[in-house]
Amino acid sequence: MAAVTNFISKLPSSLSTTRKITPISFSNSFLLPFVTKPKSLATKLDLNRTNFIVKATAVPGTKKSASDERVQKVHSIEEFDEALKKAKNKLVVVEYAATRSDESSKIYPFMVNLSKQCSDVEFLLVMGDESEKTRELCKREKIDNVPHFSFYKSMEKIHEEEAIGPDQLVGDVLYYGDNHSAVVQLHCREDVEKLIEEHKVDNKLLVLDVGLKHCGPCVKVYPTVLKLSRQMDSVVFARMNGDENDSCMQFLKDMNVIEVPTFLFIRDGKICGRYVGSGKGELIGEILRYQGVRVTY
Repeated sequence: MAAVTNFISKLPSSLSTTRKITPISFSNSFLLPFVTKPKSLATKLDLNRTNFIVKATAVPGTKKSASDERVQKVHSIEEFDEALKKAKNKLVVVEYAATRSDESSKIYPFMVNLSKQCSDVEFLLVMGDESEKTRELCKREKIDNVPHFSFYKSMEKIHEEEAIGPDQLVGDVLYYGDNHSAVVQLHCREDVEKLIEEHKVDNKLLVLDVGLKHCGPCVKVYPTVLKLSRQMDSVVFARMNGDENDSCMQFLKDMNVIEVPTFLFIRDGKICGRYVGSGKGELIGEILRYQGVRVTY
């Protein structure tokens, strides 16, 4: 077992010099640095066609939501900028859609339902082919295909996805908008040290979820982390995004994290193990093991 303070105070010799790591994706983890690749399953947005239908109607067979009052329809650049400004530091989810896109129609009801469940998240809808003003907005935001989802905080775009399904949309909203759950959000090395010090006395297991902002596997496993944090009172869950700032990235290097997500298991101020990957069953098994529960694979 290695003491956390030792890891924090001394940079591992293997990371003492800068090494270029080729970004290679695996099924449940990513080598650093993570690079987001655009997805091809989407409808090309025609910014030259005039179309004044505003509402995204569902295709036959798609379940419709009774009311979408929490999804704000945006019709111009001015309205868009004002909505982002008004949201302040809340997560803002923007769907760029088109009236002739079946994919847009299918995903929209799920966004409506999500808007009802996430009261601390703002949802916007931009119909890119509605008018000249919305076409100009799409051009400014470099939207070529729909459905396209962009995620903003404090008027800054923090993530974007194309042609995603309902599960991915839910995962993204939880991952980027989670501010009030039992998972402690860590933003620097000092936050980690403070949390470790707080739980030296109570002997609780600390599970630190280390990831990146634009990491697919990190987003995939986070709903499981969130659920476990609500069910396991004897475990403290926390997370840190390494690319949030220089302090976080240095912490990843000090912890010798080269793949994400990486889960560090800490007890009594010492690292007692780690799990790399996004497998739900494997993660639960590792937590139980470090809780003293005998687990057979």
